[in-house]
Amino acid sequence: MSNVKVKYSDEDLQEFKAIIEKKIARANEDLELLRAAYKNDANNGTDDTLSSFKSFDEGSDVMNKEANVQLAIRQEKFIRDLKNALLRIENRTYGVCRVTGKLIQKERLKLVPHATLSIEAKRAQ
Repeated sequence: MSNVKVKYSDEDLQEFKAIIEKKIARANEDLELLRAAYKNDANNGTDDTLSSFKSFDEGSDVMNKEANVQLAIRQEKFIRDLKNALLRIENRTYGVCRVTGKLIQKERLKLVPHATLSIEAKRAQ
């Protein structure tokens, strides 16, 4: 009995695929907004501002740009993880915990569709 492979049905896999594709589309939109934000070199009209304020403003811009770059990097990783989940759907290994080999709960996969660990495996980490 321990050698029995447990998998989600084709219907379940299609449902998860639809969820993941929606998340990828949304994540790509968010990524474009982040990229636009850190590539935005628009002048905010501070030419006539006192130089001490201007340097403070530029320092703030640099911090914002760095924060947006970090968010973009995280977003790219999220998209990559979602695309890997789509590959697991194609390979019919989606939803199987990589530690326990048991099915990951549907509710967990709906919330975290790129999950590769069951709650019990995650807690054991």
